[in-house]
Amino acid sequence: MPKTFLITGGAGFIGSAVVRELIHNTDHTVINVDKLTYAGNLESLETVANNPRYTFIQADICDAKAMQQAFNTHQPDVVMHLAAESHVDRSIDGPAAFMETNIIGTYTLLEAAKNYWRSLKETNPAKAETFRFHHISTDEVYGDLAEQTFPTPHGSEPAFPSPLAGEGPGERGQSLPLFTETTPYAPSSPYSASKASSDHLVRAWQRTYGLPTLITNCSNNYGPYHFPEKLIPLVILNALAGKPLPVYGDGSQIRDWLYVEDHARALILVAQNGGVGETYNIGGHNEKQNIEVVQTICDILQEQVPKSTNYRDQITFVADRPGHDLRYAIDASKIERELGWTPRETFETGLRKTVLWYIENKIWWKRVQDGSYQGERLGVST
Repeated sequence: MPKTFLITGGAGFIGSAVVRELIHNTDHTVINVDKLTYAGNLESLETVANNPRYTFIQADICDAKAMQQAFNTHQPDVVMHLAAESHVDRSIDGPAAFMETNIIGTYTLLEAAKNYWRSLKETNPAKAETFRFHHISTDEVYGDLAEQTFPTPHGSEPAFPSPLAGEGPGERGQSLPLFTETTPYAPSSPYSASKASSDHLVRAWQRTYGLPTLITNCSNNYGPYHFPEKLIPLVILNALAGKPLPVYGDGSQIRDWLYVEDHARALILVAQNGGVGETYNIGGHNEKQNIEVVQTICDILQEQVPKSTNYRDQITFVADRPGHDLRYAIDASKIERELGWTPRETFETGLRKTVLWYIENKIWWKRVQDGSYQGERLGVST
């Protein structure tokens, strides 16, 4: 049966992918609530803008009155909370916005959802029974795997062991540790600390008030419509412009890369079929060092937009980010085992699609560059 999804941050990178997936590939209705900060872009939603099942509300999740009105007017069946300040470097320069949006905003939204859900229990018990609040978080709340040596649960091997086993931290020849749903929180940056706080709030509202919540923690996303302050789009656009390709430190930092459309499918699956009070880690099973990511982008560009010199020659090593975590990696076996989700894209296929999208969609990223971000270095102050 078609449902109404209220999505916060639906004009952002991951949020817009979720909105497009819901409108293009389901019969559900979407209410998109977004403040339209620098990273919110309605041009990412042009393909759904005129669909009768789509409604946009420009509002701040910290505005309690606006949030309660959105719930009361649109009577959602599912809330998917993606609105967040999300860039580590920006959180180093200005943490206040992260505390406000990610902590106070989540609290405000939880209160609106709780009030709405309690009213449903009186007026529509069946709808209250199936109502869900899905909070979307990050693997960065777990901290730095390079500094952790805990084994996989009960000494068992994860479903998708690290491909870097024996090549990095940990004992030679053994699987490196992966983040599981029970990994202790140890955030390193103002951003990840604010997201960890929001996760704790969601769990508290479920435990204390019974609000039917779910949480997902994802690995690094990439794909079309990505705001160009993040590594992959920044490297693509700098390379095309003949600018230096900045790599923090020696580029040995390891991330698990998840194609954004795979993530969107996983989020919708969890929102509909996940267990109340459960947490699901979502990863792409693609651990790559940052330098390897940058080099692969250069090679694809050399193939697609050839030039006399090599794009790799533009790679420039710069001072590392303060407090930079060395390694993140997700064990996503729970969501596969319990909900049947696996990513469709490999890193190779997803990255190629991403590079081609930026080559073919200059109008989209040129407007972003002409507006709120020109590729400047962030997060250098301490």
